[in-house]
Amino acid sequence: MSRWKELPDSLDPRVRQFVVRLRRLKDHSGLGLAALASRTGYSRSSWDRYLNGRSLPPAEAVEALARACDSEPAPLLALREVAAEGWESDADTGAAVGETAPAASGAAVARRPVPWLAIVLSSVCTALLMLAVFALLAPWEKESEDKGDDRPFTGEAHPEFGEFEYKPGKTYECEVRRDDDGRLYAGYSRTRTELIERLSTRWSVVEAQCLLEHREASPGVADGAFGNNTERAVKRIQDKANIAVDGKIGPDTWKVLRK
Repeated sequence: MSRWKELPDSLDPRVRQFVVRLRRLKDHSGLGLAALASRTGYSRSSWDRYLNGRSLPPAEAVEALARACDSEPAPLLALREVAAEGWESDADTGAAVGETAPAASGAAVARRPVPWLAIVLSSVCTALLMLAVFALLAPWEKESEDKGDDRPFTGEAHPEFGEFEYKPGKTYECEVRRDDDGRLYAGYSRTRTELIERLSTRWSVVEAQCLLEHREASPGVADGAFGNNTERAVKRIQDKANIAVDGKIGPDTWKVLRK
């Protein structure tokens, strides 16, 4: 799990709750900042600001994060809307992160009447919206508690073997066969599009390692952990097939491995 920096004490509680939710979702996915940037189209430095409370991410970035982490965007967008009120409130009072209220220069400051009615209405609306957000998030949180937020994302469960769990030293047998559709399969995953890369751990990694071994580009062992040896084997296959050599397995590389 990522070791996060402490959020500033001056951060509005609504913004803090939103940032903590983004952090948990990112940790649950197992994605690093570089992988997150690659999948969302927002730079690594942008996500560093968003996830450390220095900048409020736009709604489009929140949607992209949800898609990258295989999560529903609606709860996050609702939570962002609440956080945006807190962010604007900080900006209006000069209490935003890294800002301090300007000192009085000796001139008298005119007092404005306090808009109590507007404050009360705003508080009521915020409370109702928060209740709606919590109702939407409750099932997701229950699932997170059941599975454990500290575990990296391990992909779809295998219909026979269940959820993938990496065990150091454990390897899997590779029996690659050509199926009725004319493509090669090792029996651990039938994906042809899933993106896997360095540090991924799941059944599709075992499948890819077996196919790499079958293609005489040995990744070392078929253990379900996408490490340096697997990355180098992928690059050899990509270079030989004249496709983009990035060490990641996506649709183009799956096509080469399956044929």
